[in-house]
Amino acid sequence: MTTVTTDASQQAGIRTDLSGPAGAPDDVPRGFARWWQLILGVVCMSMIANLQYGWTLFVNPIEDKHHWGLPAIQVAFSIFVVVETWLVPFEGYLVDHFGPQMVGVVSGVLVAAAWVINAYATSIPALYVGAIVAGIGAGGVYGACVGNALKWFPDRRGFAAGITAMGFGAGSALTVYPIANMIKAQGYEAAFLKFGIMQGAVVFLVGWFLRAPNLGGGSRRTSGPIAAVREYTPLEMLRSPAFWVMYVMFVLTATGGLIMTAQIKPIAQVFGIGDANAVLLGLTVAAVPFTLSMNRIMNGVSRPFFGWLSDKFGREETMCAAFMLEAIGFYLMSRMASHPAEFVVLTGIVFFAYGEIYSLFPAACADSYGRQYASANAGLLYTGKGAASLLVPLSGIIAVSAAGWNTLFVILAFMNVVAGALAIVAMKPMRERLIAGHE
Repeated sequence: MTTVTTDASQQAGIRTDLSGPAGAPDDVPRGFARWWQLILGVVCMSMIANLQYGWTLFVNPIEDKHHWGLPAIQVAFSIFVVVETWLVPFEGYLVDHFGPQMVGVVSGVLVAAAWVINAYATSIPALYVGAIVAGIGAGGVYGACVGNALKWFPDRRGFAAGITAMGFGAGSALTVYPIANMIKAQGYEAAFLKFGIMQGAVVFLVGWFLRAPNLGGGSRRTSGPIAAVREYTPLEMLRSPAFWVMYVMFVLTATGGLIMTAQIKPIAQVFGIGDANAVLLGLTVAAVPFTLSMNRIMNGVSRPFFGWLSDKFGREETMCAAFMLEAIGFYLMSRMASHPAEFVVLTGIVFFAYGEIYSLFPAACADSYGRQYASANAGLLYTGKGAASLLVPLSGIIAVSAAGWNTLFVILAFMNVVAGALAIVAMKPMRERLIAGHE
């Protein structure tokens, strides 16, 4: 156990032990209110999940009707991801200054408007406008709900951020089949219109009940596996070397997960298992459909699980373990991905280890830089997802070259090993210096 202590921190009662949770500090909100806020956040996050994870259901029907070309249609998805991630810091700033209620309510209107626009889009530019509106709405919900969870649960940030992020990671599971059936029976326009209005209405209504905890004007100390000495503004955080180490780690680990999310079907086709069956525990399943379903579950479950572990054993230690597990998954894929059963299991390992970044990094950010500006600060770190998405097209270039997918898997494994090493040799000592007031 590593402990860094200063006279000032001792006098202020600030905990500087990075090995585990702070127990029951005096600034932790009590009662059912914070659990109610957590539930509301999960509901809102579940309603925006289809903006990302349900998109794939609409691509072919749109192409079949309009013949705009799949690459042009998929640009809409890229626009959504970039807008959703890169505007979260600004939307988080609004949450920190005006509260999650206003941002949540307005975001609900935008979430509904986005799919209504898509329903009536008769040109590619109109589809892109829908993607922009969807990105703004989803980013607002993400910033409001994740930031609120970090503020209400200073003693369980990893778990709370993980539960909230799970809503986005696995929230589409219950509506995938209804949306697919509606597209088949009534057309993709009806699915866009009806589900868009429904999802937006839920966010709009639930948004009115979102509340931030009373932080006493930011004067009370924060708490967690590492307790921030003071409340850092976003600009102050950007001047902190520890933040940039976390940012690099986020990009390194997010890249592999985004590549797998976007390319898993083409990967299966390349390895000749697109239509193959896999035998798992004596059961025969269609390899690719089962992989897609299982990976959504693994991706979602990993977020609260690793968040809970980090509350118990420390952020960096948990990060290192998860990144190394993901590295092992990618490396083994370079050796065994051509076997259906191994493909299913190994992609499950990759997605299980990948999902944790959406709980551990926001928690570590709030631990280090305080609660008052937690929404904006976590939003700045979340832009790492947008930066990683810009690397995704390179995967296609490597995959179709002489190097192939196996080489790419080895590269992704190495990136995770680097991130795991950085967690221990760079991030941990830098955060120790930060809490000791030496940075």
